[in-house]
Amino acid sequence: MKIFRHVFSTTAFAVLLAGTALAGQAVRQEVSSPAPVAAPAKSRTLPATQALFDSYVATDKMPGIVGGFGVGDFPTQFVGAGKISDTPDAPAAGPDSLWRVYSMTKPVTATAAMILIEQGKIGLDDPVSKYIPEFKHMRVVDGPTGLASHPATHPILIRNLLTHTAGLAYAPIFSRPVDKEYLRLGLVPAMSDAASEAQARPLRPRSLEAFAKAVAAQPLIAEPGTVWSYSIGLDIMGRVIEVASGEPFDRFVQRHIFDPLQLRSSFWTVPQRDAARLATNYTLLSDRRVALDPGATSVWLQPPTFPYGGAGLVMSARDYDRFLHMLQNKGSIGRVRVMKPQTAELMMSNLLPTGVSYTNQGSSNGTTGFGAGGSVVLADSPGGAPKGTYAWGGAAGSKAWVNPITRTRGTIMVNYFPGEKYPVLKQTMAALLTDAARAK
Repeated sequence: MKIFRHVFSTTAFAVLLAGTALAGQAVRQEVSSPAPVAAPAKSRTLPATQALFDSYVATDKMPGIVGGFGVGDFPTQFVGAGKISDTPDAPAAGPDSLWRVYSMTKPVTATAAMILIEQGKIGLDDPVSKYIPEFKHMRVVDGPTGLASHPATHPILIRNLLTHTAGLAYAPIFSRPVDKEYLRLGLVPAMSDAASEAQARPLRPRSLEAFAKAVAAQPLIAEPGTVWSYSIGLDIMGRVIEVASGEPFDRFVQRHIFDPLQLRSSFWTVPQRDAARLATNYTLLSDRRVALDPGATSVWLQPPTFPYGGAGLVMSARDYDRFLHMLQNKGSIGRVRVMKPQTAELMMSNLLPTGVSYTNQGSSNGTTGFGAGGSVVLADSPGGAPKGTYAWGGAAGSKAWVNPITRTRGTIMVNYFPGEKYPVLKQTMAALLTDAARAK
């Protein structure tokens, strides 16, 4: 969008952050343990953004919201409003509150894959069957209305898993016959609330290995490498990571991403000691907000069936900003390097197979491609984000973007379904533009 481009393609926002009292300080090398109810003071640096967030709470659109915005190595500016739930004694929403990031898990999983590609343990164009033999002889449905199928003519490649071009389905997001079959067989690698989890868990395969094998037995919705279609590709990638690394997927992520970056508020299972920081996830029904997954009794307080590489993480705004900061700096933050600059550049470049276009909700302007786990802006365009922007969002409304060229990044944390109920991203960008104009 135009405002997105203007905010982050000029120096105004950087000057604004540089003008704060903290601007001359170096990025912290040590990250202190988060306080359970840590909340940002009202932002004087970003007053328009603060006023917008306050208005969301004042008009009862949401109980709380947190944003983290950064340029270069200047300290991140956190903006928060409201509380993490409607409960009267709920803590304030702050940089260390915990949120279900859902599909913002995908860039984390993609980073793990890129680390193994850098190590030479995975090849970007290796067939997935090299790691999961059951994927060697795949079939493709004959048409959109049934499950009759024919042999695939191309293998699924690692590239296809990372870019949603493998031909895999995604239940319950879609309702094609293959998606419905996934649903019937419990091939749904995600959680939402206690009631639905009680129904899904008995059907779901008991391990990531069993899950991957079960998916391989189902037909594809399209020939691998021919169309972009949102999928469980990053969940299957989790199993590839296990096989290639020789250790459980979640342990690999912990050792190679969370521990080096000191992400102390990033969980597949939220420890009971941190339950007080976990936001409640809501369902928005007309003019009513109904608690779907209360933080105090959340399904995320119990271990998932297996770690879901596509939608399984709970994270704080501080942690996700630190993860984006690493990507902004092409693989490093401070003295910690997670991957080489060229690996990070590859991750945030267009990795789509030749002839395939990125289409989201049926449209594409031709200036956006897809990298490993997120969209990538390939060229500046009127009303668009600046070239080099790598971004993705979560089903419960969270948003994240980073641009290594402009050295900017942003995170927005909310938790409600449907995540697109309010134009939070568009309005936040407009507010940031207003704040940036103050620095001119």
